[in-house]
Formats: sequence, structure tokens, C-alpha cells
Amino acid sequence: MFSAKTSEKPAPREAPRPHGKNMPSIISNQLVVHGNLTADGDIQVDGTVEGDIKTNLLTIGEGGTVKGAITAESVTVAGTVHGQVRAKTVSLARTARVQGDIWHESLAIEAGAAFEGSVKHLSSATAADGEAASWAKARRAATGGTSTIE
Repeated sequence: MFSAKTSEKPAPREAPRPHGKNMPSIISNQLVVHGNLTADGDIQVDGTVEGDIKTNLLTIGEGGTVKGAITAESVTVAGTVHGQVRAKTVSLARTARVQGDIWHESLAIEAGAAFEGSVKHLSSATAADGEAASWAKARRAATGGTSTIE
């Protein structure tokens, strides 16, 4: 009926997750990260990342800055990006400042956003990558396995 007291502490509870989703990894506004980030989940950048980012969903807040290549399923930019963006869905808010090329399946740009670079649809970019790989392979075969950049 009564049990002996034990010194074991109860296991800490996990914070409840809304609707079963994982919380995003957040780079806060006073944090500067030097290096590449890779995540299966979501990342929100309100600070600065100097490196490449690969993730599922990326949100760059108004005060956020990314200096590097971005690869994701979905990217929303309200801050600054200096580098290539490659995602199925890309949204540039009116406060966005992007300098670099964008590869996408779906692109939305609000009035007021600043963008300097080229835009390519992912299907045409993939085809171009395939053509470049074929050309490089043919070039290596023609030069005995070496290739040079001219």
C-alpha cells in the first residue's frame, strides 16, 4: 500500500508541440553563425548566417541575413540574401533584398522587394545541369579524361 521513498527524479517533460509538428530551429537576431547549416526540419533566421543552408522550410525574417547558398523545399525571404536560392517554392516579401540567382518551381515577389540576379524554373535548370554534365563527360572523353576551364 505504501512504497519506500526513492531518490529518483521524474523524467523531464517535453514541451508540447503544436499539432505534432517540430519547432523550428531559430537563429535569433543577435546571433551570427559562421558555417553551413543542415536540418530535416524548419529553420528561421533572424540573425546572420555566413554559410550554406539546406533544410525543408526556411524563413528569413526582416532582420535576418544569409550569405551563402540556400537549398530547401520552401523559402520565404523578408530579410537579406547574398547567394543562390534553390527551392520548389520561393516567396520574397516587400522587405526582401536578394542578390543571387533563384531556381524555383513557384515564385512570388511582393511589390517593393529588391532582387538582383537571374530566375530559372527548376525543370529547365535540371535540364541545363544534365546538358552541362553530358558536355563535361564528352569533353573528358575527348581529352583523355582531363578537362580544363577556358
